[in-house]
Amino acid sequence: MNVKINNLNVNYICEGDGENVLLLQGWGTEITLYSAVISEIAKKYRVYAPDFPGFGKSDEPTEPWCVDDYADFVAAFCKEMGITKTILVGHSFGCRVIIKLLSRDDCPIEVEKVILTGAAGIKPVQSETAKKKASAYQRGKKFLSTPIMKKLFPNALEKLRTKHGSADYRAASPMMRQVLVKTVNEDLSHLLPKVKQEVLLIFGRNDDATPITDGQRMEKEMPNAGLAVIENAGHFAFIEQQYLFLRIVDSFLGIE
Repeated sequence: MNVKINNLNVNYICEGDGENVLLLQGWGTEITLYSAVISEIAKKYRVYAPDFPGFGKSDEPTEPWCVDDYADFVAAFCKEMGITKTILVGHSFGCRVIIKLLSRDDCPIEVEKVILTGAAGIKPVQSETAKKKASAYQRGKKFLSTPIMKKLFPNALEKLRTKHGSADYRAASPMMRQVLVKTVNEDLSHLLPKVKQEVLLIFGRNDDATPITDGQRMEKEMPNAGLAVIENAGHFAFIEQQYLFLRIVDSFLGIE
């Protein structure tokens, strides 16, 4: 399905009947990656699952968005769909957006329950090696950003960013690279106590993108959160241990 939100064409899935569930994806994925989760939840609920702008089949934003912009998008999508009350389910980057949205005093939708899996939002502690690499990158960036270097070597700064960037950065379009830079390093840990809804955190034991220590901290700092840890799973626990993941979701949402 397709809908226009703020002049952007947005692809989305709507499946099932019942109370609303809104599923928000991880960085750079297509919403079809979550088909098994959507179909399971749709046994009892009406599930809405949009491709974020810049992801999947949706248009890219026309300027570099930050996490707040994506939270605004979710509010606009809910308004367009007539959603005033919903359960929220997020993976990775989608969890960033959920934390931002729910921490707002003027959150436009009523949310009672939340599922966050592989949740991003806590800035990692850098190792000494990582700090040295980051420092070298910043020095190179400063040097290549001078007017004379931009004129002499117009592509050098982007090459430096590509060399030092993550796999997500290298795979992204020029616009989405700018979005990634604006969103990935924002630390949302100070917002965790503001997420007062009933929250189920699901983390893979072997997740090296959002380590289990992040889940433990979220459980501690969110007032009404519980953590489920899935063994032999990483950042995509809903695929790597699908059966167990879905049984945990079923229990939390009362799906028989």
